Amino acid sequence: MGTCCDLEVDINGEETFMVNKNILSSFSRKFCSLFGNLIGANGDMKVIFNEFPGGAYGFELCVQFCYNGGRMVITPSNVVLLYCCACFLEMESEDPKTSNLTCQIEEFLKGISFWTLSELLEALKQCQHLCPAKSCSAIQDRIMNNLIERINFPSSWSPQSCSSNTSSFQFSCDSSSINSCRNSSFWWFEHLVFFKIDLIDKVIKKMISQAFDHAIISKFLFYYQKESCLGAAQAEKKETIEAVINLLSLLDKRSLSCKDLFNLSQVTIRLNTSTSCKNKMESLLGSLLDQATVDYLILPSPQGRDHAYDVDLALRLAQIFVHEGSFGISLNRLNRVAKLMDLFLLEVAPDPHLMPSEFAALITVLPDTARESHDQLYLAIDLYLKVHAGLAEMDKMSICYALNHEKLSAELLRHLTRNLVFPSEAKPRAHVTKQSRIQSLLQENDHLRNFIDTVFHKKLEKNIDAEEPRPCNEVQKLRGNFHGMQSGIQLASPMKSESNAVCNVRYLPKLCSCDD
Repeated sequence: MGTCCDLEVDINGEETFMVNKNILSSFSRKFCSLFGNLIGANGDMKVIFNEFPGGAYGFELCVQFCYNGGRMVITPSNVVLLYCCACFLEMESEDPKTSNLTCQIEEFLKGISFWTLSELLEALKQCQHLCPAKSCSAIQDRIMNNLIERINFPSSWSPQSCSSNTSSFQFSCDSSSINSCRNSSFWWFEHLVFFKIDLIDKVIKKMISQAFDHAIISKFLFYYQKESCLGAAQAEKKETIEAVINLLSLLDKRSLSCKDLFNLSQVTIRLNTSTSCKNKMESLLGSLLDQATVDYLILPSPQGRDHAYDVDLALRLAQIFVHEGSFGISLNRLNRVAKLMDLFLLEVAPDPHLMPSEFAALITVLPDTARESHDQLYLAIDLYLKVHAGLAEMDKMSICYALNHEKLSAELLRHLTRNLVFPSEAKPRAHVTKQSRIQSLLQENDHLRNFIDTVFHKKLEKNIDAEEPRPCNEVQKLRGNFHGMQSGIQLASPMKSESNAVCNVRYLPKLCSCDD
């Protein structure tokens, strides 16, 4: 061939190749530009390449292509490496008589739909090592698009590698457990878990742009975080968790699992992730607070605080939920959060280190409309005041003023009037307690009246059915009398209940005067 080795090429300090600069320059524009006016000149030269894709093996493939006159067997296992090397050496000859490696690769990629799943996965694994440059991202996007299409429409092909021997693969989430990858929406989880987080970031963003199911994406991210952090160094764990939280924040929040979010939140606290990461985590948690249980909020206080529980976190989450409510939130969700916060108040009330201002903030973080009843709130305040004896009247009033007496049951309202731990200014006025008692008596009287009416109606109907058949005119007359009796009962009942209510008042305990 008349090929003399007049060029020494050092590849990443790993290996040195002796090649002919004329042959390489005929296929590579980079070599051509380096030796443009030196081709044919005498003397040996040396070129040093750092960060060459694939190292010595990648350069050897390119040399084979050039020495074979522009011919190379391209396969799914080497196409990514060849593409990256071709981009690095600019093997895009403008001479139509010269073979173009880049064009051959493009032609080969037209058949990517016929690749097997394992070939696609292996090619993507190569991408995360060989495609740091933006110029090499095109082949990565094509492989990712094909993989996502197969994940999204698994019925259109048969994943031969899906029945792998990894029978221990199980995905545990709020609502599902995956025991078999075949015929499941989650079969692909175990295949992507080996990718690095930077490639996972690209894959997930590509899925989101293609309207992939957000609920399935969120389940995969929780699974990926759990599996990839096993045995990893702390720095890797932090990088993975922060990237996962960033991706979760891109999803529809209602598609996320509240339980998994709280578990992930504990990991972020232990690893001391960045402030921005913690803020995003709390934003996700706060938006789903109506799905939480009180066990999720019973978290130990941060190091350096004397509180039994992390009161500040619960307060921040409630504030986030209320802030979202300003953009429109259902009353049912608001009621659920109110019940959750009341249970949390009962848990933290006995904490002797809980300041009055902190307890008051927990009480008032939700609007009054969020609570249909203040019974649980009253019990929490009562417990707090008993544990924190000796509070100043001003501190007591800052806690008690949020209590709505009209939303207390009659029993607790009576208890409040006799409760010595509550300041007198926080107790209901006399007319409020009287009105509550009257309402309670009326309700009891209504139940009694309905019971008597029901018994009387059944007895009357039984008597009518037991009598002998009567002529038609007599039956109509009797029915008319029966309806008249009904009307009379209904008209007489209020008078009867009113008299009973007055009589019963004599036997109730004497009300305490608010002026005392």
